[in-house]
Amino acid sequence: MQKKAVLYIHGQGGSAEEAAHYRPLFPSCDVVGLAYKCVMPWEAGAEIKEAVGALKNRYDEVLLIANSIGAFFSMYADIGEDVSHAYFISPVVDMEKLITDRMRQAEVTQAELREKGTVSVGFGEALSWDYLCFVRRRPIRWNVPTDILYGGRDALTSMETITAFARTHCASLTVMESGEHWFHTEEQMAFLDDWIRKKEQDVS
Repeated sequence: MQKKAVLYIHGQGGSAEEAAHYRPLFPSCDVVGLAYKCVMPWEAGAEIKEAVGALKNRYDEVLLIANSIGAFFSMYADIGEDVSHAYFISPVVDMEKLITDRMRQAEVTQAELREKGTVSVGFGEALSWDYLCFVRRRPIRWNVPTDILYGGRDALTSMETITAFARTHCASLTVMESGEHWFHTEEQMAFLDDWIRKKEQDVS
């Protein structure tokens, strides 16, 4: 019997402990969460790659569950050959648009951001010129079979953006019309759980 592992990558403000929620959904797998420390995609991606590599040395198959920016980081981790399937929950798939939208909201020009390097926009967040340059130079390349769960009320990623991403990356897209970017209510989590169970049956 093959030994399988599931690696959970949390979103901003989340934690590796959230992996416990998914253990009953994957009873034949070992489910672990990664407490990554970095916030830049090239650094967080390296952490994820290391974690996947360690699991690959111990298990026959590695699956991925990634939430929000955790999915974004995972797509920069160069793990396409080591992960057999991915489940993305509210993935951030167009970071350049997200950054430029925040620049516009904060009335920060590109010239200002380039000159200062980083600009605080409140709530402990900062815009980064290096971050923006990175995502412009490195468009996402992702070839892992992927199922995406998206909330129709997601305020970070538009329906048009997520649909285009799913189409160009041959990913399945499931939309919970009343869902938000953060799946957290009882109804939303029940929908998420049913979605994973159905997708796992399809994969199996």
